[in-house]
Amino acid sequence: MMLIPTHHFRDIERKPEYLQPEKCIPPPYPGPVGTMWFIRDGCGIACAIVTWFLVLYAEFVVLFVMLIPSRDYVYSVINGILFNLLAFLALASHCRAMLTDPGAVPKGNATKEFIESLQLKPGQVVYKCPKCCSIKPDRAHHCSVCKRCIRKMDHHCPWVNNCVGENNQKYFVLFTMYIALISLHALIMVGIHFLRCFEEDWTKCSYFSPPTTVILLILLCFEGLLFLIFTSVMFGTQVHSICTDETGIERLKRKQQPRVHPGSWKMVKETFGGDFSLNWFNPFSGPCHPKALSDRDWVRQVTTISDNTETVEQSAERKDEDSVEVTDE
Repeated sequence: MMLIPTHHFRDIERKPEYLQPEKCIPPPYPGPVGTMWFIRDGCGIACAIVTWFLVLYAEFVVLFVMLIPSRDYVYSVINGILFNLLAFLALASHCRAMLTDPGAVPKGNATKEFIESLQLKPGQVVYKCPKCCSIKPDRAHHCSVCKRCIRKMDHHCPWVNNCVGENNQKYFVLFTMYIALISLHALIMVGIHFLRCFEEDWTKCSYFSPPTTVILLILLCFEGLLFLIFTSVMFGTQVHSICTDETGIERLKRKQQPRVHPGSWKMVKETFGGDFSLNWFNPFSGPCHPKALSDRDWVRQVTTISDNTETVEQSAERKDEDSVEVTDE
């Protein structure tokens, strides 16, 4: 046998003994179906609370500063229903994105028994994550915040206190879309309200004093503009990732040609849950559930990583190398 150092992103082994499975803790007994997923990260929890606070602040200003004091009841009812519906869908999408397992790989499954059960053949390898002691399927990446390997991980978003991955990308896309819509709606209503207040007496267009009304409207305008730009960019980025079937991490690592994907429309349907329908916009309707991982999904051919291999001289310059490839001499 000859040990050839390779890239530092993964541990690549063909024999169980090289994986040191005795150091891996056996995976815990799986919890009941539907168990809530929640990441205990202080920064993420704070960002999630801030997100809810900002949405509720916008709700307060829209209702109690602009709509309820208005004498145009039809205008108030229509915009009140529309804004509250979009806000509800935004918060529901936020909860689903935050509390849904993004596609975590079973932790600690790099045990000797499991590796031997794969019955690896010559030319096959398995990928091990040394941080969570899991065998990685294709396109899985380790998240240092979630402390798990996530299938098709795009990025970790502190605003939803979770990774955006295979199982919750739909909810994250809906969250960014609905936040962008309520931000745009709020900006339009702020503009209309300012025009009406300039034409009429300021004391009659709000229950609050004119200075307080102006401050509340300016803060809402700033919030709406900021989140409209941010969420619109995130929404476009996520839709592009879905259509190209290339996550943010894969796009950053790609050096030349993009990966081959089965088709934009097919990937969109898989992400949003089947053929086009209103369920695409429903945060309570899930995406198409991927099939359970089989033994074949844990194993890959050595040729599939040929583009990532390095020479001994190149990898010797890196101090953080922790992976080897086992080949027959």
